[in-house]
Amino acid sequence: MSERIIGAFRVQPLGFGCMGLSHGYGPAVSDEQADAVLHEALERGVNFFDTAALYANGANERLLGRVLKPHREKLVLASKCGLNHPDAGLARRIDGRPETIRASCEASLTRLNTEVIDLFYLHRLDKEVPVEDSVGAMADLVQAGKVRALGLSEVSATTLRRAHAVHPIAAVQSEYSLWTRNPEIAVLPACEELGVALVAFSPLARAYLTTRLIDPSRLHTSDMRRHMPRFDMLNYAANLRLLDKMTPMVAELGCTPAQLALAWLLHRSPNVVPIPGTTNPAHLLENLGALQVPLGPEQMTRLNRIFAPDEVCGPRYNASTLLEIDTENFNS
Repeated sequence: MSERIIGAFRVQPLGFGCMGLSHGYGPAVSDEQADAVLHEALERGVNFFDTAALYANGANERLLGRVLKPHREKLVLASKCGLNHPDAGLARRIDGRPETIRASCEASLTRLNTEVIDLFYLHRLDKEVPVEDSVGAMADLVQAGKVRALGLSEVSATTLRRAHAVHPIAAVQSEYSLWTRNPEIAVLPACEELGVALVAFSPLARAYLTTRLIDPSRLHTSDMRRHMPRFDMLNYAANLRLLDKMTPMVAELGCTPAQLALAWLLHRSPNVVPIPGTTNPAHLLENLGALQVPLGPEQMTRLNRIFAPDEVCGPRYNASTLLEIDTENFNS
C-alpha cells in the first residue's frame, strides 16, 4: 500500500500512537518494554510517531526524545499543545493562548531532544480564544523554524476552514474507527477537499476491535476507559455482539479482527492515516499485517452496515468531556 501524505511529508500508511506507553490505560510500561516496541516499529519501517505534552506530563515526549534521537532525520515526529496538567495537578486545562502555545513548544522541543517538531497540533480548541489567534501563534513557530507543519485535534470542519485560512493545516487528528464514525459527518469531506490528512487515533477503538478486551471491569483502576460510557457493563455487552457479526469476514479474509478494522480505515480514504498504539511488539506486527488485507466495495459496505453509528451503544466520552470537543455532532 502506497505512502500517505501529511503536508510536505510522506509517511507509511500506519503510524504509531505513543500515548499508551506512558499514559491513559493504566501505569506506564517499563523503559525496557517501551524501548522494545518502539525499536520494533523502527525496524519495520514505521516513520510517523505521535505524542503530546499532555501524556504523563511530558514523560512520553521524553521517552521519544531518548529512543528516536538516533533516527530523527528519517522520521516524522508529531506532538501537541494546548491541553495540559498545569503544575502537575490532576485537573487538565485547555489553554490555546498564544503565550501558552509558545511556551509549550519550547518545553516540547527540550523533552523531545530535537530542534524542530515536524507536526505540531493544537490538542483541543480553546473556546475562549479565537482559533485564528491560536493558529497565528503556531504559524509564528513555523516562521521561526521550530515547527514544520501545523495540525488540529478534535475540531469541526468549520474550525478547520477558519484555521486553514490563517495558515495551511497539514492534518486533523480525530478519533476514527468502525465504532466512531463522527469524522464522516463533515470533517473527513473537508479534509479531502482541502488536501488535509485525517490522522485517526484509537483506530482499534481502545482495544474493542481487537476482540481481546472482553471484560472492561478488569481494567486497571487508573484506566481512562473506566470513565467512558461505551465500556460500562451494559453498553459493552451490547457492543460485543457487533464483533460477532464481523467474525465471518475475518474467516473469509484470513486476517485478525484488528487487521480487518485497520484495513477498513486504510481503504476508507487515501487521506486517512491511522496511528494504532500498542505496548506489545507482537501486536505491532499484527497491526502492520493490515496493509496486506484487500477489501472490495462489498466488504466495505458490509462493515459499514455492521458498525452503523446507530448500532453502537453509548457515547464515546462522558458528558463533561464531550463539552470539550469542538464538533458538529455530539452523539457518539
